[in-house]
Amino acid sequence: MIKFLDLQKINLVHQHEIEERILNTFRSGWYLLGNEVKNFEANLAEYTGSQHAIGVANGLDALRLILRAYIELGVFQKGDEIIVPANTYIASVLAISDNHLVPVLVEPDINNYNIDISKIEEKITKKTKGILIVHLYGRVVFSETLKNIAEKYNLKIIEDNAQAIGAEWDLIKSGNLGDAAGFSFYPGKNLGALGDAGGITTNNEDLAKCIRALANYGSNQKYVNIYQGLNSRLDEIQAAVLDVKLKYIDEENKKRNSIAQRYITEISNPNIILPEMPKKENEHVWHLFVIRTELRDEFQNYLLENGIQTLIHYPIPIHKQKAYKDWNHLSFPITEKIHKEVLSLPISPVLDDTEVTEIINKLNLFK
Repeated sequence: MIKFLDLQKINLVHQHEIEERILNTFRSGWYLLGNEVKNFEANLAEYTGSQHAIGVANGLDALRLILRAYIELGVFQKGDEIIVPANTYIASVLAISDNHLVPVLVEPDINNYNIDISKIEEKITKKTKGILIVHLYGRVVFSETLKNIAEKYNLKIIEDNAQAIGAEWDLIKSGNLGDAAGFSFYPGKNLGALGDAGGITTNNEDLAKCIRALANYGSNQKYVNIYQGLNSRLDEIQAAVLDVKLKYIDEENKKRNSIAQRYITEISNPNIILPEMPKKENEHVWHLFVIRTELRDEFQNYLLENGIQTLIHYPIPIHKQKAYKDWNHLSFPITEKIHKEVLSLPISPVLDDTEVTEIINKLNLFK
């Protein structure tokens, strides 16, 4: 069986370094808000080119805390609107509604699945205060037009960078393109922990201080609480693991890219729509390699029968979820088409050439 993602194999590549750091952390007797977190935060900030990085419990909390901090600083207030792609994982929208802000959904570009920047301005109202962009599947979404829209309407740009660490736009790393960015280090991500973990980057010192306090019960001094905060801290063990793996992220992203290049060059089944290759290689880190086909169920069953595991990211659009039942009547035809047709193929830095060849051959043989 070719696994969709062999996490054990991915982590065993760095086994000795990870085990040494975990053992050192265990023996240190310090398990929260210690040197491992400080070291990882410093290295993440340096890697992204950001001035500040804050480790938090998970990717959803990262986005929640950014938005909450903007509310505490008086930049946003409850009832303000935040533009967000209709085609994304639900966490992007949960972070907005959880803060009593109003998500405004925008259709994606059918060619790259990211938010269609040309459709953003028409959704802006007097209540719009921010744009939450999502670098979906690992492909960065940004442009001068987006920057100009944000400046024209005085909007904050928040990046959901859960899937695209290492991607670049105009030589600037994702996570340093907007005003703040949230990261997920869920085990299956390109940079994955051994459990839940997340992070935030920003160049705004006031925002960073507010986020850091909010994530620690609203406190920046023990037993002195300035906000009604929450408990969302990256622990020392996960920070140690991430700090090891961060050193290899560019190398591993290059391996993903080489597999994607093979898929795009060698898959020739007319029933399959392949993802668009960006003009610049570093704009995509291929967290997921997502094809589209009207025969998705048939393809998925056929591949499974032939020992190839695939997944669907994502089967149900947010506006059709029971969690947002007030939106169930809405129509986003491009988003709905994508969700009906997408299928994610195996892609990872430990997928070998023989396995890639097998996947390509099986896809091309399906009729």
